[in-house]
Amino acid sequence: MKFSVFQVSRKGGREKNEDRMGYCYTRDSALFVLADGMGGHPDGELAAQLALQTVSALFQREARPTLSDVAGFLSSSLLAAHQQIIRHAADRGMLDTPRTTLVAAIVQDGIAIWAHCGDSRLYVVRDGELLVRTRDHSYLEHMARAGARVQPMNRNILFTCLGSPTRPVFDISPPLSLQQGDKLLLCSDGLWGSVEDPAIVRQLAQGPVSLAVPELVEQALREGGARGDNVTVIAMEWETPDVFESTRGISTDSISEGGFASTIQAGVQDAPAEDLDDAAIERSIAEINAAIRRSADRKA
Repeated sequence: MKFSVFQVSRKGGREKNEDRMGYCYTRDSALFVLADGMGGHPDGELAAQLALQTVSALFQREARPTLSDVAGFLSSSLLAAHQQIIRHAADRGMLDTPRTTLVAAIVQDGIAIWAHCGDSRLYVVRDGELLVRTRDHSYLEHMARAGARVQPMNRNILFTCLGSPTRPVFDISPPLSLQQGDKLLLCSDGLWGSVEDPAIVRQLAQGPVSLAVPELVEQALREGGARGDNVTVIAMEWETPDVFESTRGISTDSISEGGFASTIQAGVQDAPAEDLDDAAIERSIAEINAAIRRSADRKA
């Protein structure tokens, strides 16, 4: 695989930055993931960090060097991240649970598949045009799609997230075959809440992600002003071998079959780290599988 990638997280006017992002890859598969810890609940930054650590740990375990079932991995890893956050709250006797949004994309075999929960978004830009973007799990977007009039002030009200006492709702995309120059952008609402979609697409089409993304983030910070949200973005540009030689992207050709690289484990912005041992991950997977079996039995 060959791709260019750029990631950045900037603190806006908030007291702290609860956004987290990162990517990891094997020789033949790559994971890009971003989470936005939710204000109004405790330890939002820890919920975001736990989500990233859980998904990346599962990716490292299962991508050998590819995932056998990408959609299945996205589903189980999001639910495992949710379980880790719930367990963290239960172990500490917290009256309210930490919560976070999440958007994650897997690229392998020249195909991208992504999942999201909440209002952290993924955009795909091809040949300067918006090909697709995720639809927020917010009451604003839900009502707007139904044709109802809603007030913009309600845009931050979500009906699902990771860490909520109820089972999270999430969407998984159909597979998308990538073409040379396709750009995938994952972002927190600090970006799209200040910069309109056409402006995001226009700027992303201007050049390499390493140049386009910093300007997008600066624009969002300017528009957000003194009380603006934190802005976090990770963007990837897909490259074919004939074009790659003239760029400064990442090539996974030199990675051994069992090799793995990650920017996630150390965290971002001094996030509190929490060890995720194999036993904890296995418990999450077992709980998820048991819940799936119970659901199937009820339907039968």
